[in-house]
Order: sequence, then C-alpha cells, then structure tokens
Amino acid sequence: MTPPVFAHGHLRLYLLSLLAEQPQHGYELIQALGDRFGGTYVPSAGTIYPRLAKLQEEGLVTKESDGRRTVYAITDAGRAELAARGDELDAIETDLTDSVRRLADEVRSSVDDAMRSLRADLAAAAREARTAPHPSGVRVDHDSAPASSADAETRTAARARLQEADAALATFRAELRSELRSQAANGTLALDAVDLLITRLDEVLREVTGALRR
Repeated sequence: MTPPVFAHGHLRLYLLSLLAEQPQHGYELIQALGDRFGGTYVPSAGTIYPRLAKLQEEGLVTKESDGRRTVYAITDAGRAELAARGDELDAIETDLTDSVRRLADEVRSSVDDAMRSLRADLAAAAREARTAPHPSGVRVDHDSAPASSADAETRTAARARLQEADAALATFRAELRSELRSQAANGTLALDAVDLLITRLDEVLREVTGALRR
C-alpha cells in the first residue's frame, strides 16, 4: 500500500508556509503543491479546502473575495505558528523530498511496465502479420511474401518503431521532468544543468533529423 504523501497535520502546516510566500486562492495552492511534486502528486479540492477552512477557524488565515475567487492570506498568528514550528517544517521538507523520489520511482516503474507491455504487443502483432494467411488461402512465409505483403510488413515495422520512439520520449520526459521539478522545489536546480539539457537536446534533434532524412 502506498504511504500517504503528508503525515497527519503536515499538510496544514505546509499550506501555511505556502501562504507565507504570498496570498493565494485555492487553485493556486493546488498548483503550487503539484509543482513541488513535479506533477507526481496533485491534491484534490476536497483535500485542500477543508484544511483552509480549519485554518481560518483557528485564526491562522483570512479569506477575501477577489471577483469570483476567494484569496487566502496568512495572519500574524499564522506566521507566529510557522516561526514556532520551523524545525518541524524543515523536517516536512525533507520528507517531501523522499516522497517526490518515491512517487517518481512509481511513475518510472509504471512507464517501464507500459513499455514492456507495448513491446510485447508489437512483437505479437508483427508475428501475426508475418504468418497471416494469403487471400488465396495459402499461408505466406515472411521470406517468400510477395511485394505487396513485404510493403505491408515494412509499414507495420515502421509503425512499431514509431511507437517505440514515442514510448522512449515519454519515459525521458517523465523522468527528467520529475527530477527538474524536484530540484527546482528544493532551490537546487543548477543553471548549467539546464543549459546542458538545452544544448544536448538541440544536438540530438539535429542528429536524429539528419539520420531520418538520409
């Protein structure tokens, strides 16, 4: 069973810390939490709003209407609680880093499983295409297939390779995006790493495009 992202009472304190940065409405808080987790965890409105209501009851936040939205802001009492529980908040940040890594591993595992399943399906489909009976009723072997059958197999193989490329790109994006967002949330995202990413991606794009056009 997957353990909870926040221990009991920790989400309440973490919401206070987010509001200490600036007043926000509920959806912005949901987005902010999603960003801190690199998109691997996004709390529901049913998780956030009851806690905001409780914080308001306790006098730790206020809420004001801003057009059609309700904006929440931390009070002096809320800031005093944050200051008094600074060590606990630091521990929560450490726990969140572990949670991000765990969730990223789960996402990576699910993507890997999906890729393995996709490859198995593609292999089965390719085998069926090679051994499918000819319209004349004669089973056509791959090596002796007529030109039209060979063309069909070429197209099938091309589609299979495209799906493999799509899966590889999805895995790359999911893993790297999770790591980048985790580093950004911790304030440790190195600019030279981003520059390296942009440079290498540009190089790979040119190389792969050139190979495709040969």
